[in-house]
Amino acid sequence: MLRRALLTASRSDRVRDLITSAPGTRRVVRRFVAGRSLEAAVGVAGRLAGAGLRVSLDHLGEDTADRAQADHMREVCIRAIGALGEAGLTGAAEISLKLSSLGQALGADGNRIAFDNAATVCAAAAAHGTTVTLDMEDHTTTDATLAVLRDLRADFPSVGAVLQAYLRRTEADCRDLATPGSRVRLCKGAYREPASVAFVEPHEVDLSYVRCLKVLMTGAGYPMVASHDPRLIAIAADLAARSGRSPGDFEYQMLYGVRPDEQRRLAAAGETVRVYVPFGEEWYGYLMRRLAERPANVAFFARALLSRD
Repeated sequence: MLRRALLTASRSDRVRDLITSAPGTRRVVRRFVAGRSLEAAVGVAGRLAGAGLRVSLDHLGEDTADRAQADHMREVCIRAIGALGEAGLTGAAEISLKLSSLGQALGADGNRIAFDNAATVCAAAAAHGTTVTLDMEDHTTTDATLAVLRDLRADFPSVGAVLQAYLRRTEADCRDLATPGSRVRLCKGAYREPASVAFVEPHEVDLSYVRCLKVLMTGAGYPMVASHDPRLIAIAADLAARSGRSPGDFEYQMLYGVRPDEQRRLAAAGETVRVYVPFGEEWYGYLMRRLAERPANVAFFARALLSRD
C-alpha cells in the first residue's frame, strides 16, 4: 500500500509542490541525487571511481513535451560524456538514457526522434571510449524501447538494456537478450503497473527476479545485477559461481546514496560494482520512485522534511 501511494505521488503536481517547498527537501535530495549541475555530478563520479566503483550517469528528465526539449536532453548527455572524458573517467563511467527524455512520446515520429537522438549520444560515447545503457520505463514503452535497442545495436553493439523483473514478460525477454556481448541490467521495477502485466506482491517479484537472473547468468551475455537486497545479492553470487562466471564476467549495480558501505565492500572483495548516479533539476519523480522501491528510506525522508536545512 505504501509503495502504491508513493508511486501515485510521483505523478502528482500537488504533492510535488508540497515536497519541493518543504524545508528539509534539499537534505534528502543531496543523499540520492549527485547535484543539479553537470559539474557536481562529474565530481561525484570522480570520487566513486577513486573508491574503485564504476558509474552510470543519468541526467534526470522524462516525458519531454516537444522536439526542442528532446534535442536539449541529447545535448546535455553529449556534454556529460565530454565532461567525463576531460576528467579521465570514461573508463569507469557510462551514460544512462531514458528514451522518453529524447522524444519517444512525441506522436507518430516519437520512436524515430528518440532513436536519432540516442544514436547521436551513442556515437559520442563510442568516440570517448565509453558506453550507453537504455533505461526502461513503464510497460507501455517496453516494445518500443526494445525495438530502438535492436536498431542501435546494429552500429553500437555495446548498448546496454534494462529489464524489469516485476513484468510478467521479462523472463522471455531475458532469454531473447542473453546473447554474446549483450549487456543487460536486471532491476525489480519502479513504476506503478496493473496486475495484468506485472507481479504485484513483493515475494512474486523476488521469485521472478531469481528466475530472470538464472536465465541471464546461464546465458552468453553480461548480466548487471541491479539490487540492494542482500538475499538477491547472495543468490546472484551463487548463480554466478555455478555458471562459471568470475568477477568481471558480470557486475552489481546500486543507486547512489543507497547502501554505500555494501557497494564498497563488494568492490573491495574484487567484484565489479556500478553506481547509478542521477543529476539535474528534474529529481522529484526519480526520488519518489526510489522511496517506493525501498520503504526503509521513508522514515529518513519524513524526518528530513520536518527539519531545517
